[in-house]
Amino acid sequence: MSGERLMGTLRSLGAFIVSRYALRFRRRDRLEAWQARCLAGFMARVMPRSQRFEGVRHANLQALPLMDKSTLMGDFAGFNTRALSLEQVLPVALEAERSRDFSPTLGDITVGLSSGTSGAQGVFLISSEERQRWAGILLARTLPRALLPRLLCPWLAPLRVAFFLRANSRLYTTLASRRIDFAFHDLTLGLEASLARLAQHNPDVLVAPATVLRGLAQAALAGRLALAPGHILSVAEVLESPDADLVEQAFGRRPQQIYQASEGFLGYTCEAGTLHLNESHLHIEPQWLDAARTRFQPIITDFSRRTQLIVRYRLNDILRVANAPCRCGRAERAIAAVEGRADEVLWLPRSDGRQLAPLYPDVLRRSLLMLGPALEEYQVRQHGLDWQVDVLGAGDHTQLCQRLATALAELCQAHGLQPPRLSFGHWQAPPPHGKRRRLLMLRLPEGLPCVY
Repeated sequence: MSGERLMGTLRSLGAFIVSRYALRFRRRDRLEAWQARCLAGFMARVMPRSQRFEGVRHANLQALPLMDKSTLMGDFAGFNTRALSLEQVLPVALEAERSRDFSPTLGDITVGLSSGTSGAQGVFLISSEERQRWAGILLARTLPRALLPRLLCPWLAPLRVAFFLRANSRLYTTLASRRIDFAFHDLTLGLEASLARLAQHNPDVLVAPATVLRGLAQAALAGRLALAPGHILSVAEVLESPDADLVEQAFGRRPQQIYQASEGFLGYTCEAGTLHLNESHLHIEPQWLDAARTRFQPIITDFSRRTQLIVRYRLNDILRVANAPCRCGRAERAIAAVEGRADEVLWLPRSDGRQLAPLYPDVLRRSLLMLGPALEEYQVRQHGLDWQVDVLGAGDHTQLCQRLATALAELCQAHGLQPPRLSFGHWQAPPPHGKRRRLLMLRLPEGLPCVY
C-alpha cells in the first residue's frame, strides 16, 4: 500500500472511530459546547481563507447573512478556499455527466453536480482529505453493529455495498477499499439493466432512492430478483411509509434513511430507527415555520468542510421534529420526517378568504394514503387555485379520481380551507434518473398573504 493510500485509510479510520465512539453526546449542553469550539476554530482558521469571508475571524455567526444556492453560484470563487471559479470547474462536471466517467478531478478536488430538484443545478467541491473523512463519518453513522466485523476483520469477506444514484462520484467511490466491495449502479440506464449484476453481487448493504428501492422490492416479490441485504438505506428522496412497508415485505429489512445533499451529510438513522441531524459535524439553526415549532427549514453551517464553505446556508427542505426525545439517548435533534421541499407545500385560502394557509406534504400524503392500494402513483401540480392531479390506479380511473376529489374536499374542510379547482389526468413515470416529485407548487394564488 502506497504512503498516500495508507494516509487516506488512516484518515477514514480516525474519522470512523471519533464519530462512532467519541461524538456520542447524551447531553445537549455538551453537544452545543462541542459545536461552539468547532465553530470558533472554523471561523478563525478556515473561513478567512476564502474571499467571501476575509476579515470575519472574530465575527458572530448569527450576524453573517444567510446564503442559498443562488448566492453560492453567484460568487462561486468567493465561497471556496481554492478561489476556483465556476468557469474552471463546470466543464469538469459536465464532461463527467456526458461521458459517465466520474473519476477525473481538478488536482485533488472532486467536482460534482447536484440533482437540481430545487431549480437550477448546483456545483459542489470536495478535496481528497474531505472525501476520506466523509467516508469514515458515513460508515460510523450508518453501519449496524452486526456488519462491523465484515469491515474490520481481515479474515472475513469484504463488506459488499451496492449504490444506486443518478451519478457516481469520487465522493462515493472513496468507500471502496480492501474491506469494502463497492458497486455503483447508474440510474440513467434504467433499473432492469442492473438486476442481473445486482443479484450476482448480492450486497450486504443496499443504498438507493426510495423509488428505486420500491422497484427492486417489486422485482423481488415478482420473483425476478433474489436478494438478501443485511442493511438497506434510502437516500435522495422522501421515504414514504408504503414504500418502506413494501421494501420490508420483500427483503425482511426496514429501510433506514440517510439525509445527504450536496450541501453536506445532514442526518442519519440511529439504531432505534429515528432520524437524527448530524449535529456533531454541523451547526443547524431552525427557521421555524409555525408558532408551535413543529416544522422548520434548516440553516446549516458545516464546520467540517475546508474547501467549499457552507455558512448559514438555508436549505429548501422542510423538517418535522419528533414529538419526544429518541430512546437511543442521543442529544442530536430527532426528526420525525423530512417532509419535502418548500416548493412542495401547497397553499389554499382559508375559509374566511383573508389569507393563504399551508398544506404540508406529510398532511396531504397521509390523506391520500387513506385511498389504499387503489392509488398507486400520483402527482399534484398547483397553479394558483387550480390543481392538476395525475394519477395511476389499479382499477377504474374515473372512480379513483372521484374518490380522490372527495378525499381532498374532506381534507380542506378539516383544515378550514377553500378547496381548489381540480383537473385530473394520467400519471406518467419520470425518467429512470429523475427524482420523484409528487407535489409541486408552481404558482401561488394571487392577492392573499401566506401565513404559516
